[in-house]
Amino acid sequence: MTDQPEAEPPAEPSAAPYVASETTTTVEDADAAEQPNGRRPLTGHAIIQAVTEGNSVVITILAFVIALLVGAVLIVASDPVVLRAWDSFGYGPGAAFSSTWHSVSAAYSALFEGSIFSPATISAAFHGGSIAAIFYPLSLTAFEATPLILTGLSVAVCFRAGMFNIGAAGQWVGGALVATWLGYAVNLPIVLHAVVCIIGAFVGGAVIGWVVGEIKARTGAHEVILTIMLNYVMYNLLAFVLSSRSLMQAPGQTNAVAPNINSNAFLPHVGGPPPQVGAGFLIAVAAAAATAWLLSRSTTGFEFRTVGASPSAARSAGIKVERVWVLAFLIAGGLAGLSAATIVLGQTAPLTTNSYGTYGFDGITVALLGRASPVGVVLAALLFGALHAGGTAMEAATQVPSSLVQVLQGLIVLFVAAPPLVRAMFRLRAARSAGLEAVPKGWNT
Repeated sequence: MTDQPEAEPPAEPSAAPYVASETTTTVEDADAAEQPNGRRPLTGHAIIQAVTEGNSVVITILAFVIALLVGAVLIVASDPVVLRAWDSFGYGPGAAFSSTWHSVSAAYSALFEGSIFSPATISAAFHGGSIAAIFYPLSLTAFEATPLILTGLSVAVCFRAGMFNIGAAGQWVGGALVATWLGYAVNLPIVLHAVVCIIGAFVGGAVIGWVVGEIKARTGAHEVILTIMLNYVMYNLLAFVLSSRSLMQAPGQTNAVAPNINSNAFLPHVGGPPPQVGAGFLIAVAAAAATAWLLSRSTTGFEFRTVGASPSAARSAGIKVERVWVLAFLIAGGLAGLSAATIVLGQTAPLTTNSYGTYGFDGITVALLGRASPVGVVLAALLFGALHAGGTAMEAATQVPSSLVQVLQGLIVLFVAAPPLVRAMFRLRAARSAGLEAVPKGWNT
């Protein structure tokens, strides 16, 4: 028997490919691979990276801090006691710093206590005081935020579809007119009456929004011009209707004021006289949840986002862009109409030519600060609601003008809209992904 050559053992697989893949895979990629949706887990490394790079959340927080610092300077500059103390800085520097701290801390403490809670009410509750008084500042904040949530959602929906809705104020008026008429001209049971008025407000605002979308879809007119002009049309229509005795002017009145709506149509409050949070806030939160589902989970929301990213690409993909424009403005108008319902049905004061206030234009600010996200809109509206609620308490307690609140709002939006400026001030690195700060495109670009 001849000797057979022994079979060589199989060669071990080379480790080179594994080493190469190991060296080319970053920690961030490995973290992202662990998540089915590609998102990195919330780890200490991710948090530190978010802070050092300055993502959208960090930029918003830093913008709020900068606004408070600038507001502190304005408080000091408007306080004659503090200015006199600084005039004598060379003789008493401690008194100047102490006076400055007292002025700023007193103003911001009053702002906080008027919008969140007051330690005095908590202490009083333990000694037989009212427990409900603890939550009253939060109730005021929610009350102030309620119409802003809905007008902010109105603007955000159009942002997602690539359009700029400056007509939330006019759509608000449309919803207010229908809700008011249904409130005093129709007699229904207590719950049904409020439901009918709410639906009517949505329809009234939706019709005004539909007009804008339809004109834009048929003629190609720019939505900014359409909404601005339609705002003035609705303002004057409101004044005309409320000044005509044959239309909606209250009997026996010479001023432009509507009749009082029936008590059956009022939205219930938590307790006590308004303003307090009530069913209107629940409607706003429910609308935010529905909008979030619409934009992120529905086919319609996908079409909105696609058209907002690129109308030409959406049209090539078979999406009817004009239909999306009309539908987006119809929904946006309905949300603005719901905002009117929370005001008209949530308080005892009748509709006047000043009832629309600044809700529509504040909604633009809220949508920008919330980055056109329903959750962000709710948080931004609560922030502005807290500033509005606390501004009155701040002025009453410290004589600091409540107009400082408007300055703080403007500064917050200014710095949120300029992330490179905030990064430069705090020496943060540029974020790796532009998507962290992407705001849906407007102006159809």
